Amino acid sequence: MKRIGVLSDTHGKLRDEVAEILWGCDVILHAGDINTPKVMEGLKEIAPLYIVRGNADKEWAEGLPESLSEEICGLRVFMVHNRKHMPKEMGSYDLAVYGHSHKYEERREGDCLFLNPGSCGPRRFSQPVTMAVVEIEEQTGELRVIRKDIAQDMQATMDKKGGRTAMEKGKGGGAEKLEETTFSVDKLRLILRDVDKGKSVSDIAVKYGISKEMTEQICRLYLTHPGIDAAGVRDKMG
Repeated sequence: MKRIGVLSDTHGKLRDEVAEILWGCDVILHAGDINTPKVMEGLKEIAPLYIVRGNADKEWAEGLPESLSEEICGLRVFMVHNRKHMPKEMGSYDLAVYGHSHKYEERREGDCLFLNPGSCGPRRFSQPVTMAVVEIEEQTGELRVIRKDIAQDMQATMDKKGGRTAMEKGKGGGAEKLEETTFSVDKLRLILRDVDKGKSVSDIAVKYGISKEMTEQICRLYLTHPGIDAAGVRDKMG
């Protein structure tokens, strides 16, 4: 079984939940409006990346193609940011990927499956945050699409439920510790993978937007407790 992660319109944001899904994929397709090279490099660290340029991708993205036509995981794939720029005849393709609208869409026309994974970047208005995973059965070539609805940000969920923020809980002492240890097990798992890759404390701190002191604490707990996992690190930080 081959798996292709399909996403679009990240607009400068690579969510932990999205990265966790992509770690299980063989290839990543991004249909444009990535916005920053940092997100692109982050995706390349996870799996081979095929990407096209979106209308919001400025000068830094001049080298990215406007459209793509490739055989990927045994599928004939066409990708472009805006569906309006697709060829009129798509019968020679198995999968056509596009974005731009931020709205999930999945439909079949003849032998071609048209897929807009929606946006899994910053939430816009009340639209859902979505991406997709395409699974291909290698022996038969049969494919199926799995829509992935990404949960709301932890902070947004807390606000909706009326809970206090981590910083508010930390007032009176230890605020930074409480604030930074609320990140998810998924995010910690990504940090630990970077530790295993030998990345420096400074690089990890910048990549995940946490302090150098907190990064050092995570690394120390991980390296001095053989066999500990991300959940175990978070428990010891609490």
